[in-house]
Amino acid sequence: MKKNRHDENCSHGRRTFLKAATGFMGSTLLGGLPFRAFAQAAEMAPPDRCFVFVYFSGGWDQLLAFDPRDPTEFTADRASETKILPGYDQINDSRFEARPLMPAERAGAGRSNIDFGPAVGTRLAAHYDLMTVVRGINMNTLGHEVGYRYFLTGKMPIGSAARGSSTATEIVGQMKPRVPIASISYNVESYNDRYGGYANALRVSRRDDLLLTLRGSSDTLDSEIEKQLLDFRGQPINCEQAAYGTRGVGTTYANSQDQMRLIQSQGLDRSFDFLAAASQPHGPEMAAIRSQYNLANINDVNGERGRAATVATALKKGIAQCVTINLTGGLDTHFGSQLTQANNQRRGFDALAMLVEDLRASAHPSGGNFMDHTTIMVFSEFSRTPLINSSGGRDHHLSNSALLMGAGVKHNFVYGRSGDIGMAPGTFDLRTGASDPNGENILPEHVIATVLASAGLDYSITRVDPLRSILA
Repeated sequence: MKKNRHDENCSHGRRTFLKAATGFMGSTLLGGLPFRAFAQAAEMAPPDRCFVFVYFSGGWDQLLAFDPRDPTEFTADRASETKILPGYDQINDSRFEARPLMPAERAGAGRSNIDFGPAVGTRLAAHYDLMTVVRGINMNTLGHEVGYRYFLTGKMPIGSAARGSSTATEIVGQMKPRVPIASISYNVESYNDRYGGYANALRVSRRDDLLLTLRGSSDTLDSEIEKQLLDFRGQPINCEQAAYGTRGVGTTYANSQDQMRLIQSQGLDRSFDFLAAASQPHGPEMAAIRSQYNLANINDVNGERGRAATVATALKKGIAQCVTINLTGGLDTHFGSQLTQANNQRRGFDALAMLVEDLRASAHPSGGNFMDHTTIMVFSEFSRTPLINSSGGRDHHLSNSALLMGAGVKHNFVYGRSGDIGMAPGTFDLRTGASDPNGENILPEHVIATVLASAGLDYSITRVDPLRSILA
């Protein structure tokens, strides 16, 4: 299995170009397209279908998010019976409601069929008319890395080792979009076990890594080996080089090198230079993004709001088809207060709301707006226990939820539920979504199969059927 890795300790300046070029090796960047076809696609246009996978790191409290409970019914007096304590009264912050949110009716959309936990906030909840919430997912694990990789690939890891390709890799592998960087993975792992290098994600840990890759470096290489690699095509051919060429390695490297040079020549880095001065040619555009996402400094740019702006820019500029992003973290709250979990979730949900607002307000070249052409999946590795522990926090819990938004899925819809005792994963007739004591659990692979099916892609790699009643 090929895993895209990012070396946090490498010298970015002198190795950026080489790393970027070799990161896509194994095939050409655009699904086996010859370089000439890639060059002809240099005038970028957004794909007809885009995908965003949003990760909330640490295991979220679903009572605060997508599986809330009425605190007047699930009271402290009944906690020994229900094994559920919403704990909304323990947040002690006026920004958070003390009961589940029911968003105001959106014009033309009817009333919301979805209730939300207090951490979601009214800004994201206002987009209920684009959402399907899936509740009662059985994660079959309480391990962070296992649950995280399970939701990335739709396959239960072996131990903690991921199996299969990331969902974004599967999408790019099948669709082969004509975009410069088909998949970007922002502070999230990415896997590729069955496609050529064209399907690899460009993995970055922060926005500056993306800028360095797209901009390249003017620094000279101080490694003789790296210099020889970059000069490979201009050197006299010896037997060893001829052997590499016979196996296709030389051609593959040359294609990757040419394509990376073309990407860097297009000035794509300027699209993400959110703090550019007004005097710069792209300054006014960056000022508009700063205003839209409330970006005042580098901490904002590297935080949740800046990450959301990065996703929107990559899609709207036609730079990428898929973006997988670690949007927020700090959710592994075994200790402390409910306010910590609520605050950390709210930062992520507000940033997600900004992204959705941007995509809804931006016209897509194929008609409609970008949300009409974009599927968003929001997930965490598991949930947290419905009872508060003796340290004021919550521990790891099997039952989970996920949010799907946008193209290809039903809107204003809830599928599944967790139990009213201990929020246990439910069993369902998966064809209809109806509760069934003799039915099956909803698993992460069902959600992944549904995302693939929503775009008409082959989902057989998941070995399950999609949740068809979710599909639009």
